[in-house]
Amino acid sequence: MRKQWIILVVGLLLAGCSESHSQARVEMELPIFPVEVSNTSLPLEDGEMTVALVSSDPFEGTLSRPFYSGSFDAEIMTWFDESLLSINSDFEITNEGAATYELSEDKRTITLRIKEGVYWHDGEPVKASDLLYAYELLGHPEYAGERYTFTIENIVGMDAYHAGRAKEISGISVPDERTIRVTFKEATPSILTGFWSVPVPRHHVGDVTKGELTMRDLEASDKIRVTPIGFGPYIIVKIVPGESVLLERNENYWRGRPQLQSVVLKTVNESIIVESLKKGDVDLARVPVDQYESVGRLSNIELLGDLDMAYSYIGFKLGTWDDKKKENRMNPNAKLATKLVRQAMWYALDNESVGMYLYHGLRFPATTLIVPVFDSYHDVGNQGRPYDPIKANALLDEAGYIDVTGDGYREDPNGKPFILRFASMAGGDVAEPIAKYYIQNWADVGLQVELTDGRLHDFHSFYELVKSDDPKVDIFQGAWGTGSDPDPSGLYGRQALFNYSRYTSKLNDQLLKAGTSEKAFDAEYRRAIYKDWQALMVEDVPLVPTLYRYELLGVNKRVVNYSIDSKSENRHVWRWGVSE
Repeated sequence: MRKQWIILVVGLLLAGCSESHSQARVEMELPIFPVEVSNTSLPLEDGEMTVALVSSDPFEGTLSRPFYSGSFDAEIMTWFDESLLSINSDFEITNEGAATYELSEDKRTITLRIKEGVYWHDGEPVKASDLLYAYELLGHPEYAGERYTFTIENIVGMDAYHAGRAKEISGISVPDERTIRVTFKEATPSILTGFWSVPVPRHHVGDVTKGELTMRDLEASDKIRVTPIGFGPYIIVKIVPGESVLLERNENYWRGRPQLQSVVLKTVNESIIVESLKKGDVDLARVPVDQYESVGRLSNIELLGDLDMAYSYIGFKLGTWDDKKKENRMNPNAKLATKLVRQAMWYALDNESVGMYLYHGLRFPATTLIVPVFDSYHDVGNQGRPYDPIKANALLDEAGYIDVTGDGYREDPNGKPFILRFASMAGGDVAEPIAKYYIQNWADVGLQVELTDGRLHDFHSFYELVKSDDPKVDIFQGAWGTGSDPDPSGLYGRQALFNYSRYTSKLNDQLLKAGTSEKAFDAEYRRAIYKDWQALMVEDVPLVPTLYRYELLGVNKRVVNYSIDSKSENRHVWRWGVSE
């Protein structure tokens, strides 16, 4: 009955598309949720918590920070591994973590000192050379991952090392086993919000720099897929690939003894998560928003929520990745190279109805590519391109896309059929209705859009299509978690592999560089730069931010100390426990 109800709602929305846009829109009132559980009991000494990885697909299981790509792999790693430096509620590094830091007077050199008593799970001390190894992997000429970003590239000597012209990174020194010094080419505020401080256990995974194994061997190694180690609060005991992970308390954790004796992480399909929470099969789960009302009615569950550091988007394929030059290249002959068409396609999207009716008001129209969580940098005055099919039609007319055959669909300026192929990901009850609704939105302004291969794609095949710039994809629907650094160059820079639209421009280069310059330590200057950058992206529309979102979690009432408040000590996994 659930799927029938959603399809019925979509039918109602489509039926309303012919109504004049001048009618008043329903104003969305954003809900408020608690961010911390109410249970303040003492946790059980031998308690076990079961956490759901809510997905219709297995988790990938690449449990190493330089190499992972899936969000569930990232979630698994929070339990057994961590950064040497902690961050505060403003996403800036602090001295509260396993290491302390000092920034030089010229703000170009950062020195980390690892605290006493920080050990890998096999008993070996965490060394400064382990953090050096992370940089050697990220900058290695054979590195094919997606984290060779500005803060890595900005290190003195990294460009020569990355190009294979040097065997060492000249800007990194290790004076002793607990001290590492990193010098950057340019002083930048991203040092404080995007500094990489996650070490890699060289002794455990093997040393690529000494030829013990290749980069490809390491990424596929059992040492990061079957028996990974970290220095975090819990130790991995057993992994059932793609299905579950069993962890036990790290008695030698540097912060102190974790509250839980054991943790079970397991994949749970979206279709049964409500029943799993109701039965107590899982204690903690991210709740698909189309099921939050059902979870909210469960007597044994508390529902927590807050604005998420994420947004969904529609991307336009504008070029390809140049693997030789390691940069994005625009294609002037791309189907969507005309900016007016992209602007029109944004105006055609009725995101407000999607957020209200399919997501119960828990997602709401996105306006810019910097999320509201970054309240210092998100431009509240920029309203993006709100739903306006009249403007969409006018822009398409202006661009010369006219229906010359009378079939209801526009041809291109040369009178040839204009058919766009749209890649969208499967998952949950609403994925297909949303994709079909967007296709209908575009049809309402005369654009013919068809699903790539005539269907939705699973997570892995979707990203294979998008990452490889498959010619079967003109439009794609995805989502980004932004991370803690407001700098967007890792997603939208010329050298950013994550820049799946492959958009580049000189002004984009200039603004992104200015936003991470020494001058950007001045917060007012940086705000102005990112305001201009948001305006540029609304003007050029390499992609459409569609919906901002809430992160919703169903938590069993036996869970103690759980919090998603960034200002609370209880945000740390080692503090979570369970009571009777």
